[in-house]
Amino acid sequence: MKVIAVETYGGPEVLHPVALPDPHPGPGQVRIQVRAAAVAPVDAMLRTGLLADMNAGLNPPFVPGMEVAGVVDEAGDDIDPALAMEVGEKVVGFVDNLGAHGGYSDYVVLPAASVTRIPDGASAPEAASFINNSLTALNALDALQLPAGATLLVTGAAGSVGGYLVQLAHHAGLRVITIAGPGDDELVRTFGANDVVHRGPHAAADVLAFIPSGVDAVADAALLGDDIVDVIRDGGQLATFRPYHGEPGRGIRVRGLNVRQRATDHSAITRLRDLVNEGVLTMRVGPVMPAADAAEAHRLLDAGGVRGRIILEFPIR
Repeated sequence: MKVIAVETYGGPEVLHPVALPDPHPGPGQVRIQVRAAAVAPVDAMLRTGLLADMNAGLNPPFVPGMEVAGVVDEAGDDIDPALAMEVGEKVVGFVDNLGAHGGYSDYVVLPAASVTRIPDGASAPEAASFINNSLTALNALDALQLPAGATLLVTGAAGSVGGYLVQLAHHAGLRVITIAGPGDDELVRTFGANDVVHRGPHAAADVLAFIPSGVDAVADAALLGDDIVDVIRDGGQLATFRPYHGEPGRGIRVRGLNVRQRATDHSAITRLRDLVNEGVLTMRVGPVMPAADAAEAHRLLDAGGVRGRIILEFPIR
């Protein structure tokens, strides 16, 4: 099979096609013939070497990609009947891409628990666009355990993770305050934001104008860190998506999160698919490009400003 991989860390130009042996599923696994794979910031982290510790002791090539859509074309033995899918089923899968097992591949083998049927009527690019971000958002809200009516500040609310945080928090009955760019007010309000603050040096003060006593929690999708902790009330919470080494004090609890912990949480993955079907979550697709153009896709990713997921399409074989 062909994959798009890195053998040395660096800029987008290090991504190139590599031939690898076709994988086959073992017990409890399925093989997906990939039709579409999403391009995410974590893929750039792998490409540049920021995740080198994760692959310590493993040999390249390393294949990026943590969410795919395609067709089940092989199934291993001993799959839980509750998870079993027929060969030929259109599916979406969350890929814990340790080592060479990323989604930028003709085929990917996954635990059956990491796979669910695609949303109703979704194209492969649409189906590949939502699992990683929405699971990241759900993981944060599950960690925070905020009751209905609590106040949540979402930074980076117009971004991929931030948008799903707003949609899920709104669906859970939270009061959602958002920080986003000046041109994103309408977008984040469509996600369910109650109040919108524009990013910039006065963002924290503007949040406190809405909630003088401080918010119950911050989900920091924009990685503002110490610049935003002052808006959290005493005893509140901060959910972080990259390592945070600050000491917020005042009894604030820091929730360091890693979505890979949910890689085989089939009930959560299927629930998110169902929320797409119900219209609670949206599939946000940006540019769709051939897999051979992965380096250009990463240049777009690095440049920033893309709304929706960049998607790589793989040829139908």
